Amino acid sequence: MFQRIHFISGLPRAGSTLLAALLRQNPRFHADMSGPLAGLFTSMLGEMSGRNEFSVFIDDAKRQRLLRGLFDNFYADQPASVIFDTSRAWCARLPALATLFPDSRVIACVRQVPWILDSVERLVQKNAFLPSSIFNYSAGGTVYSRVNGIAGSDGMLGYAYDALKEAFYGEHAKRLLLVQYETLVSNPAMALAAIYDFIGEPAFTHNTEHVDFDASEFDAKAGTPGLHAVRPRVEARERPTLLPPDLFRRFENDAFWRDPNLNPHGVRIV
Repeated sequence: MFQRIHFISGLPRAGSTLLAALLRQNPRFHADMSGPLAGLFTSMLGEMSGRNEFSVFIDDAKRQRLLRGLFDNFYADQPASVIFDTSRAWCARLPALATLFPDSRVIACVRQVPWILDSVERLVQKNAFLPSSIFNYSAGGTVYSRVNGIAGSDGMLGYAYDALKEAFYGEHAKRLLLVQYETLVSNPAMALAAIYDFIGEPAFTHNTEHVDFDASEFDAKAGTPGLHAVRPRVEARERPTLLPPDLFRRFENDAFWRDPNLNPHGVRIV
């Protein structure tokens, strides 16, 4: 049974899979791409709510035991002593996580928003003959409708962005560490050292010249080959954007975490 659990969350296309691929090099750690636990967690909360006629038999203590048991059972066959579970939804669950796992921390991956949108659009254009699950396998639309869809409050980016702000400005903000994609790919050693310090684990030397991760089967089923692809070598790569200039400008000032005046809780950012 795992001894400690932490969470990887934040924005899509911001390095969470790369971070998991690096962390899992440590034999004491288990980390992976986004998984089903956050969805199961939300479903269980709903089923234990007042919409269930038998909810009168379930008090908060039982809810907490059942939810904790969800994690215990899901990872029961995992020999690692430290677990990192990944989902964009965890930023919206800090109060519950603080109660269930008082020693847990949340590593939130962030990235300049226009480049997140550019990354998604690049995948769409690269897989021109494969409608993606990101857009419910719709084969229509334009770059404008796609951006509007994922940036909306229920979209892949919009939901994660709102959840990140909820965590960043909420009462449990001190449990949060923001890891910028730009730092992770240009100086992974510094980013990893900050994470180890934040979670109180002894240092470990990671191999950033050879990173191994394969989710090609999952990505193919999602109609988006390359969605969780990780390059063997960690490095920053510059490229021109695929977004029309007006779309790029629309989101270029959305990185609120870069303004110290907008960080009232002193959330650590690397």
